[in-house]
Amino acid sequence: MEKKEFRVLIKHCFLIGKNTVKAKAWLDKHYPDSSPGKSIIKDWYNEFKRGRVDTKDAERSGRPKTAVTPENVAKIRKMVLADRKLKLKEIADASKISESSVFTILDEHLDMRKLCSKWVPRLLTPDQKQQRIDASETCLSMLKRNRTDFFRRYVTMDETWIHHYTPESSRQSRVVAGESRPKRPKTQISAGKVMASVFWDAHRILFIDYLEKGKTINSEYYIKLLDRLDRVIKEKRPHMAKKKPLFLQDNAPCHKSMATMVKLSELRSQKAPPRQEISIK
Repeated sequence: MEKKEFRVLIKHCFLIGKNTVKAKAWLDKHYPDSSPGKSIIKDWYNEFKRGRVDTKDAERSGRPKTAVTPENVAKIRKMVLADRKLKLKEIADASKISESSVFTILDEHLDMRKLCSKWVPRLLTPDQKQQRIDASETCLSMLKRNRTDFFRRYVTMDETWIHHYTPESSRQSRVVAGESRPKRPKTQISAGKVMASVFWDAHRILFIDYLEKGKTINSEYYIKLLDRLDRVIKEKRPHMAKKKPLFLQDNAPCHKSMATMVKLSELRSQKAPPRQEISIK
């Protein structure tokens, strides 16, 4: 929810007689992940007590940001979506506006930030949120309809980084009174890591794939994992010979590429939105 919408809710709490503590508790209950802080609620309560009736941003002094226009916002959105690895200077040169204006557009208007050298949305878009709601409701409906059958057919996957060392916990590093600290080799933080793709169902892990050093998970690589998944399911889950597995995957680029969708179609899958059921046979 946006800041302007929260201001309206804060005004509603003020008008019905809730104090700041009760208003904060009410907002936390209904919006636990994005509710405003105590100081913001108190500031707006003070504004309303002084007679303020609107919840809009106050006029600010200074030179207006003439470069931040709807046309430039649309232009930069297209540029970033076409190439997420663009630098601020490159975007500024191409759009003929300053780097500060470009950053304002990316940060305030497009809600994007730099992550791993790529511009990505800071928050989920309304479409992405709705896709997750639809997927969750679909799975919940299937679970309620036949709980046993759902868990027999449900298969999912995820990727995770595995480091080449195991950091020592605080309990492990604790020294008993009267004993000297044991000598151990220095942990090399830069020892490296490997990407693991884990496929599992309600019973156990089906298989784990470790990405070779120097390679990346692209559509071609992921398609081979789907072929392997198909073989493993036929081998380890013979009860799925007649009923299709319910395969759930996220919306990573290689998972939703055209080549991957074609492969899923070849495996007699049903195309579905990210985080929704995809049947493979």
